[in-house]
Amino acid sequence: MVTLKKMVNLPDFQMLKLVAGEKGMDRMITGVNVTESVDWVDFFRPNELIVTTGINMENNPEKVVEMVRSAYRRKAVGIVLNTGPYIPDIPEEVLHFAEKYQFPVFQMPWEYRVADFIKMTVQFLISEQHKQTKAEQLLSDLLFNHDIHEGTVAKELAQLGFKEDADFGIIVCTPSQRSNKSSSFVQIIEHAFTNRYENFLSIIYQDEMIYLVDRSKVRTPEVPFIKTVEHIQMMINKQEANVKLLVGMGNFYRNIFDIPKSYFEAKKVIHLARRHSAPFICKYKDIGAYKIIMAVKDRNMIEMFHQDMLGLLYRYDKLHKTDYVHFLRVFLEEDGQTTNISRREFIHRNTVLYKMKKIESILDVDLSHSYTKTNLLLAFMIEDILR
Repeated sequence: MVTLKKMVNLPDFQMLKLVAGEKGMDRMITGVNVTESVDWVDFFRPNELIVTTGINMENNPEKVVEMVRSAYRRKAVGIVLNTGPYIPDIPEEVLHFAEKYQFPVFQMPWEYRVADFIKMTVQFLISEQHKQTKAEQLLSDLLFNHDIHEGTVAKELAQLGFKEDADFGIIVCTPSQRSNKSSSFVQIIEHAFTNRYENFLSIIYQDEMIYLVDRSKVRTPEVPFIKTVEHIQMMINKQEANVKLLVGMGNFYRNIFDIPKSYFEAKKVIHLARRHSAPFICKYKDIGAYKIIMAVKDRNMIEMFHQDMLGLLYRYDKLHKTDYVHFLRVFLEEDGQTTNISRREFIHRNTVLYKMKKIESILDVDLSHSYTKTNLLLAFMIEDILR
């Protein structure tokens, strides 16, 4: 992701002076657009940097304010005001607005030609797009091409900022359901990853957003990864409350040929997260007993265990069109806490107690015993793997 901060921090763009909206500098920039009238705002595209000399604003500060507001409403990445005879000063109202909405506003001196600025910006964006395309192809080859040459790939990774001592890992992100806001999800994720990692590569494959990161180059090692995930999920929920982002992180490896292994580990975490209404894991190293189940070579044995534990309940549900299997999973996930189960399932506490007794009767077990709950939970974990 190419951010506004990355561009304006380059020596070639020292003519720009940020006057307000610094907190919005991590916005993604995809283009540049010159406009001289508020009437042309319909031609703005999201994530463009708007440039204006104010030649049609007649030295009217209110028109400058309206231009900035319109650029923000059209989801521009920021605006450059070419101060001079038509915009002698940037109105205070613009500065207050930019700070309030974290919308970057830049001042560019009249002596600097807008045409030169546009040319340089376009060249920068084309160069960054070329790098991104090259990086996407490299990551695709690492994951799906078994004929890659180690020396060549290592050299290309080094050119992209991954050194010899890199600790490679894959992170997979995918929404719980299809959404027309997926592109904005990518921006949220990559903004968070830009703050966390010094470098990462990314591709989109089917419904997966896949990231290659280097664990040895974490900017915020004091912040647990799960906190980054929670922040991303919170930001996405603000945009679309019904969509959950599932995140899976594979193990980390020094050998580049183990990167596909990390990818499949991350996918396994995603698979397990889908099986839970409230995903509780995001790292492969934290899946615990699931690893033991996956290591069992005798599939018949674990299938038989699952059948012994839950078979009767499944048959009862099918015969009577009840939902005791679902309820039992919720019961175990909430550690038998009646209040939590009642709140989660939107049922009365007495209904919770009734269902618990009914399940005990069907399975001939005592749900208050930890050994019983462990076996039932293990049966559900086997189910998660088998399905």
